[in-house]
Amino acid sequence: MTLRKKKFAKKKEEILHSAINIIAERGYHGTTMEDIASNLFITKGSLYYYFKDKQELVFQSQIMLLLRSIDNMIAVQLEDILIAEKLRKAMRVHVTYLLRERSGFEMMIQPDHLFSKQQLEEIVSLREQYGTYFDQMINDGIEEKVFHVTDSKIVRNIILGAMNWVTQWYSPKGKKDVTEIADTIADHLMRVVIKN
Repeated sequence: MTLRKKKFAKKKEEILHSAINIIAERGYHGTTMEDIASNLFITKGSLYYYFKDKQELVFQSQIMLLLRSIDNMIAVQLEDILIAEKLRKAMRVHVTYLLRERSGFEMMIQPDHLFSKQQLEEIVSLREQYGTYFDQMINDGIEEKVFHVTDSKIVRNIILGAMNWVTQWYSPKGKKDVTEIADTIADHLMRVVIKN
């Protein structure tokens, strides 16, 4: 990648992060491209240089979050650790990233309200790809006779569903920080799969 392309990608990512926080605060329909540009101290024309409209900006933010999530799972998958610890770490990484990027992930709750059919297919495909990393870890644990479960996909959906719901109830003002919450959730969810 050339230096120019790197600068473009970096600026685009900065815009995405900031814009999602603004949209999360004001709501999708309550935020205009002018609002986003003003908050970023850039011209509306500069914003349109990176994104054709607000809908594309939000779509690109979802793609960015999903690709980063996949990168996170690849890194965990490559670690040379016991399978139970690997799955637990994947859970911790998932919850931590989810809460650190909470504004963006909350927009994924009802993506069919915002995106075209083609965009939805891309999002669903990336979600499914992400889920396969959990499938693999669960299957590895079953094969190694460490996990007592039999249907990796159902178990994966239970685990991801429980973890994803944290965006709806976690409060930064609570007694536990993001890391402590991630550890606690992982501890409880490991009881779903681990043999006693």
